[in-house]
Amino acid sequence: MSFEEDYDVVVVGAGHAGCEAALACARLGLETIIFTVSVNSIALMPCNPNIGGSSKGHLVREVDALGGEMGKVIDRTFIQSKMLNRSKGPAVHSLRAQADKAEYSKTMRMVLENQEHLTIKQAEVSELILNQNNEIKGVKIFTGGTFNAKAVILCTGTYLRARCLCGEAITYTGPNGLQAANHLTKSLEKAGIELVRFKTGTPARMDGRTVDYSKMTEQLGDDVIVPFSFTTDPDTIQKDQIKCYLTYTNENTHKIIRNNLDRSPLYAGVIEGTGPRYCPSIEDKVVRFADKEKHQIFIEPEGLSTNEVYIGGMSSSLPEDVQLEMYRTVPGLENCKIVRNAYAIEYDCINPKQLYSTLEFKNIKNLFAAGQFNGSSGYEEAAAQGIVAGINAAMAVLDREKIIIDRSQGYIGVLIDDLVTKENREPYRMMTSRAEYRLLLRQDNADLRLSYIGYEVGLVSKERYNKVVLKQKLIDNEIERLKNTYVGSSKKVSEFLISNGSSELKSGSSLYELISRPELDYYIIEEIDDSRESLPADVMEQVNINIKYSGYIEKQIKQVEAFKKLENKKIPVDIDYNNINGLRNEARQKLISYNPVSIGQASRISGVSPADISVLLVFLKSIGR
Repeated sequence: MSFEEDYDVVVVGAGHAGCEAALACARLGLETIIFTVSVNSIALMPCNPNIGGSSKGHLVREVDALGGEMGKVIDRTFIQSKMLNRSKGPAVHSLRAQADKAEYSKTMRMVLENQEHLTIKQAEVSELILNQNNEIKGVKIFTGGTFNAKAVILCTGTYLRARCLCGEAITYTGPNGLQAANHLTKSLEKAGIELVRFKTGTPARMDGRTVDYSKMTEQLGDDVIVPFSFTTDPDTIQKDQIKCYLTYTNENTHKIIRNNLDRSPLYAGVIEGTGPRYCPSIEDKVVRFADKEKHQIFIEPEGLSTNEVYIGGMSSSLPEDVQLEMYRTVPGLENCKIVRNAYAIEYDCINPKQLYSTLEFKNIKNLFAAGQFNGSSGYEEAAAQGIVAGINAAMAVLDREKIIIDRSQGYIGVLIDDLVTKENREPYRMMTSRAEYRLLLRQDNADLRLSYIGYEVGLVSKERYNKVVLKQKLIDNEIERLKNTYVGSSKKVSEFLISNGSSELKSGSSLYELISRPELDYYIIEEIDDSRESLPADVMEQVNINIKYSGYIEKQIKQVEAFKKLENKKIPVDIDYNNINGLRNEARQKLISYNPVSIGQASRISGVSPADISVLLVFLKSIGR
């Protein structure tokens, strides 16, 4: 006998997307159930043992500003932390932390287990339940149970029809040898969902006792640790950190790889899926960059309670015997022993053009999707989509307005817009270069940009939001004070300017103008700022950045205003592009396929030219009349 249970929201998958989605729904008071093929895979890190990194650190900060959990958990479980790109401008500063993988997963699982309104269920979801109007009504699991729901969020990660490849050996499992989800794909196809096949991979894990670190370069964490979460007190997380190490491949490594390419599933034609361009296997690196004599390899501990180390930069699908020979050519790994082989993994995911920017399916009401199931890569990209899908599924159930984070508001907006608007023929990875307004979308101001959205939906408390409001007020007041505080050409000021390599004043100047000088900043001019009062460190940081980059910031604000005008020009949902004269055939086909909601979104679709946009604007104006 099968059984039935009723929930408000069903979340399929308990990876980084599923955890954020389920927590968002449960915290908004909805009875939520999260399914996983194994409770041991909750918040699993099957690949790299870190959170954050270039652009990804921005995403974690934004998830936190919306009321998410990833930043809090990594603050509790990191073993090394580093702010990347410090030598560059603040727009590309990104926090990155080595995680204790087991502790991270354990800690997130405890958060889920202790969350009110949230149920964890180990079972494989095998079927979607739709009504005659193509609305989602729940799911069925492989063992026969039915779980009715008002909204469903698919966060299947890399588990759908997954298979792992290591040379000639193929195992039909998910990552880390966990059970694959083999039965849901047919139901998705039956529902008219377009699926694609993608591939990713992971390096070998070594026994750290067999690694000679003396032949490698130490990679240390920061002396002063900056937390990911805006709610974490920095003083509580200062601690001793583990070391990571840097080494390199060499010509011997590359020769072994070239001699065995015929045994790589990637080059033997065995792998069907498309791999990530920006996280290639070592075979890909050697073939694509044949002129390079060496490639960086990072040795990163997997945790404090294990000797396993991660060989970053050397993912592979070569056979085990070739892997061992290859790894042992790397300085420091001459006597290494493999604990877990490197492997490639193939899996089913969707073409994300089927989604709105809310991450709801266009053709199936109240069905949402997030994470690698949407064709992205990375833990942080998954978490970012997870919290948006979770919020919007909750809004759908509560009959409230769904949220859309646009490209001018956050990296999350860039990520989702790229997924649903552009042709993604490979796993999508976030990069700072993808964000055209990146000077405004810094990781240091994520709370100022997005906390109000988290507060409005109900994931950020009033107390926390009031702190953000106060922070913004302190920043504004201090900038205004600096604009109205003048210093003259006194002896003290002249000596100060000369000692800091700055030109003397001929007449009075505001402190704001002095801070704008390349050689000075907010912290340096404290010596001549007699009326300065004590302010929190994060406020001072924002004051300094806003003044130093004011010209560029003002320019980007004007660009955002132009962007918003196009985003606010909405396209009717029932528009018939076949009736618009003057559109090129390619543009017509693309517009029908993507069904954009605004002129701004239409302008970002590949194959839609500025001339096509002009035709579309004229048509909309005519039907407006």
